[in-house]
Amino acid sequence: MHKIPLFLAVLTLSVTVACAGGSDDPAPAATTKPGGRKVDAATAGALTGRVSFEGTLPAPEIIRMTADRQCVQDAGPNPQSDAVLVGADKSVKNAFVHVKDGLDAAYTFDAPSGPALLDQKGCIYSPRVLGVRVGQAIEIVNSDPTMHNVHSLPMKNNEFNHGQPRQGDRISEVFTVPEVMVRFKCDVHSWMAAWVGVVDHPYFAVTSESGAFELPNLPPGTYTIEAWHEKLGTKTAQVTIAPGQKQTLAVTLPGPAK
Repeated sequence: MHKIPLFLAVLTLSVTVACAGGSDDPAPAATTKPGGRKVDAATAGALTGRVSFEGTLPAPEIIRMTADRQCVQDAGPNPQSDAVLVGADKSVKNAFVHVKDGLDAAYTFDAPSGPALLDQKGCIYSPRVLGVRVGQAIEIVNSDPTMHNVHSLPMKNNEFNHGQPRQGDRISEVFTVPEVMVRFKCDVHSWMAAWVGVVDHPYFAVTSESGAFELPNLPPGTYTIEAWHEKLGTKTAQVTIAPGQKQTLAVTLPGPAK
């Protein structure tokens, strides 16, 4: 009879150990460093610039929305894709520009004040290109009176796939490691696409209609700057920021790979 409690104790320990086992595919840990070095505003500079394109542009893509009449109501049956938006002066909108290398790893930065917003309106992701910080929430909204399905396709972060059947539905997700870029699609509407750049610092921007970007409050140093576009390619350049200097950079994208 004295052996029964011992047997039960061993059994209980075995069950506890089994239940404590982790997933085979755990989420990556967020890369945060509390209490690090802060940028000195007195010596910080800035980088401004413009992204352009020289060459033959890809043929415009026409979106066929007739499969969902709720989409056609806002956009019309055959709107042009917003994947490539290049002005008459060759300025490129929606290029993602960021500091790729050269930033002292000892720096830490204040957390973003709120979530980034990714909307679905007129059966189009808006904005098409978005930048977020590691650990920052992305709030994804369905503003359409039709069903959407938000599907992220990262290579380093965890994938997610959420249906949003009702207008006004909202979900929130977080990426935990840097990744440039993460593709988003909609499994209901095949033409819907968005791209999210995930970085662990605040030195990133999405170019405006004039191709302009700005990276303010950049500490002195030599940096590799990368400009990325989903159709027009990627280009890197090296810049040096002296204390208090405002530097400029012109980037010309190479165009699609041959």
